[in-house]
Amino acid sequence: MKVAIYSRKSIFTGKGDSIENQIELCKEYCSRNYIDEKIEYTVYEDEGFSGGNTNRPQFQQLLKNAAAKKFSTLICYRLDRISRNVADFSTTLDTLQSNNIDFVSINEKFDTSTPMGRAMVYISSVFAQLERETIAERVRDNMLQLAKTGRWLGGQIPTGFNSEKITYIDEDFKERTLMKLTPNEAELEIVNLIYKTYLEEQSIRVVVKKLSYSGIKGKNDGVASSSQIARILRNPIYVESSLKTHEYLKEKGINVFGTANGNGYLTYNKTKQAKTDRDVTEWVAAIAKHKGIIKSEDWLKVQELVEKNKTKQFIRVGTGESNNAILSGLLKCSVCGANMLVRQTNNKHYYYICSNKVNKYTDKCISKNIRVDRLDKIIVDQIKWYNKEILTDALKKTISPKEIAGNYENTQKEKLANEIKEKNIEMDNLRKRIAKTNDDEIADMFMEDLKNLKDEIKILQSSYNNVESTEKSIDNGIQNIKVVIDSLEYFNRNIEMTNNILQRRFLIQSLVQRIIWNGDTYDAKIELIGIGDINEELKKK
Repeated sequence: MKVAIYSRKSIFTGKGDSIENQIELCKEYCSRNYIDEKIEYTVYEDEGFSGGNTNRPQFQQLLKNAAAKKFSTLICYRLDRISRNVADFSTTLDTLQSNNIDFVSINEKFDTSTPMGRAMVYISSVFAQLERETIAERVRDNMLQLAKTGRWLGGQIPTGFNSEKITYIDEDFKERTLMKLTPNEAELEIVNLIYKTYLEEQSIRVVVKKLSYSGIKGKNDGVASSSQIARILRNPIYVESSLKTHEYLKEKGINVFGTANGNGYLTYNKTKQAKTDRDVTEWVAAIAKHKGIIKSEDWLKVQELVEKNKTKQFIRVGTGESNNAILSGLLKCSVCGANMLVRQTNNKHYYYICSNKVNKYTDKCISKNIRVDRLDKIIVDQIKWYNKEILTDALKKTISPKEIAGNYENTQKEKLANEIKEKNIEMDNLRKRIAKTNDDEIADMFMEDLKNLKDEIKILQSSYNNVESTEKSIDNGIQNIKVVIDSLEYFNRNIEMTNNILQRRFLIQSLVQRIIWNGDTYDAKIELIGIGDINEELKKK
């Protein structure tokens, strides 16, 4: 078994939770919990480094070795040894999980090899998301001011362009850098072909079909999908800006900046927190630094056709409050394993649809669609029934033996403490007798007895520490189980009481890890965080 130990301390010291003490405690944990394992340790030490960020040499080396899967378990003394920044901590856990590496914090009893440990990982990621979104909102206003100048601010590079770093000297004679889009001629030829084909055929499906049969790939050699083609056709980055394109964008409610000069547009502020679409009146379109490649009259004709044709197909909807789907991001297709998306038909009904039915032209998934309102009710009812009939009772029964074990551990700890106290009294008496004797032989005999008492006390103290560690683990387990019970009972009380779609989604996402929907058998496999598949228990019932 290959175990990595990470230790960190902000200042150099030999006291308290020093580097050495942290490592020793981690090794003691392994010796208690992996008794039958032959352990190979790799130790990473960062002394004199803050936990406010991850810019630490040994920590960065640890991440590289994790990606190379050079160890199977990472152990640290406390969670804040990894990072005091919740977003950095969550990112580290994501890296470990993606490489099937377990994480253990011996102080908090945080062990991702256990169901409850994985549940705690999820909870920490929720708070990490909150922090990331708060930071993003804080810098948005400054980014918008830069966007109005037509500067490329980074992000996903559009098809037809590359991103290039440019260094320049500002008015204060300071060296600055910025990113600039430069033409990718091979990809721009594909963009021209997409526009030409769409103007001729007036069908995105035909465009995808032609690209697929011609073996033409999208950005980074990806397979072109209907949604990608639609984005290219709607993107003003390719149009030769003119007074007419300015007028068109303004009529849509978009805020337009710059003078039309034949260059393309760059658009910003279209989404909120990466997932929720903003109102079009908040969008920004600015004249960019690159030349447009599609004539303005052709681009405007394409916009007219796309707008006209979109009512003939499923309409993509966002994950904000624009629809009532509460399973977004959790639902998987049982046929191909792909994510299921939310789409709206012209009759205004919302459906969950396998993404491989929407995004692929060849080898399409054959799974059946399911109406959002119907599946949401099925899932909520199953969780509520399972919660009431099985899970709560099972978890409550689990607490009792844990509490009994905890009482036993308390008794053992008290017994060991008394023995240690008695041995210390014996040692004090021996020291007094040694001090009073003038016979060297008797003194040597007493010294031998004193040494034996020290060894006995050391063994008793080790046993006491093990019992205390087990006791803390039991207490922690009981508290975690109670948290799960409270969460499930809270779900039951509130899921039907709130009409706020975001709150209903949060209630689901705080319990469910994923849902696999089978359209043929009309049933769902529900996996709860920290517990797993509930279907087997439902069948037993």
